[in-house]
Amino acid sequence: MGQLTNDEFFTKLSELFAARKGKSKGEILLLQKRFSHGTDTSPETTDSSLPPQLSQPLPILIRATNGKGKEDRKEKIKLSTLVQPGELDAFYGRYAEVCKTGMGLLKPRDRTRRKAKAKKKKAV
Repeated sequence: MGQLTNDEFFTKLSELFAARKGKSKGEILLLQKRFSHGTDTSPETTDSSLPPQLSQPLPILIRATNGKGKEDRKEKIKLSTLVQPGELDAFYGRYAEVCKTGMGLLKPRDRTRRKAKAKKKKAV
């Protein structure tokens, strides 16, 4: 699947969180990084103190996927969108709301075994 528009990305990300609602296993991976592939690095600015790639802001690539579990290999979903520097504030505001809502739907991890093991170790 190619890159989605920001609105399509939010819609699909909400669906991805909703699909994980109440399941006992699975994960959703979120990734953000600067997108520098295919950008022109020729020095066009007069400010020579900065390298060409730092003189102008780069777009941000946002990705989401539903993990790599064995039962999910058939249903692997990969989402990505490209956010331009001028749109970052509005994007991150909406992104935070979608993630908060989606993470509220997810089932918390069962940590009782870890706590019991730590308690047993502490008692010895």
